[in-house]
Amino acid sequence: MENKELVGYVHSLESFGSVDGPGVRYVVFLSGCAMRCQFCHNPDTWQMSKGTPYTAEELLKKAIAYRPYWKSEGGITVSGGEPLLQIDFLIDFFKKAKKLGINTTLDTSGNPFTTEEPYYSKWKELMQYTDLLLLDIKHIDDEQHKILTGQTNVNILQMARELSDMGKPVWIRHVLVPQRSDYDEYLYRLADFIKTLKNVKRVEVLPYHTLGVYKWKELGIDYKLEGIDPPTPERVLNAKKILGCE
Repeated sequence: MENKELVGYVHSLESFGSVDGPGVRYVVFLSGCAMRCQFCHNPDTWQMSKGTPYTAEELLKKAIAYRPYWKSEGGITVSGGEPLLQIDFLIDFFKKAKKLGINTTLDTSGNPFTTEEPYYSKWKELMQYTDLLLLDIKHIDDEQHKILTGQTNVNILQMARELSDMGKPVWIRHVLVPQRSDYDEYLYRLADFIKTLKNVKRVEVLPYHTLGVYKWKELGIDYKLEGIDPPTPERVLNAKKILGCE
């Protein structure tokens, strides 16, 4: 298929993102995700077929209209859903962005990562055009990760190690969920894993919230964390201290 025919399926766009990478960002939320995180606040992104199709040129044209606001630190962030599910489109999009000197950031859970071909070669090519990754590690324990997301974390942690080996800058993100990931045992294990990585520029704790529960109800999906409140400020501070955020 010719690149000009390659399309990405987009859930939504944010013109002035301030939390998804350095500076002011144009944030592209791609559709499609294989994980079923119990705390997901955007279950409406799970189905790729419900996204709006864009070519890389069309999307880039929309983004660069906001370039004057990015200054020296800002740029484009692609999030999801899970953007690595659309890796061919991502390569095309980021490659074109880098030709224009735009900073590129990828917000990913790492779930699609595999060393099997042809995916692995595509992933390595994508990394050539990616300046920064925001890697969401949902849970450090594999069995608990399966309960929380429906998927293993073995390949995710493998991707984190490969990024460290290649020296690719990473911000680690961790959603703190009471009765799931908010246990000191797991937090210390995650901290120990992060210490083995040589490329981590920042660690962020994202407190679980219930702002997206209404979407589950609208979609007719059973919400697994019913009755679980967000973590207390004390537990958030505890997690930040253990993970080295402060």
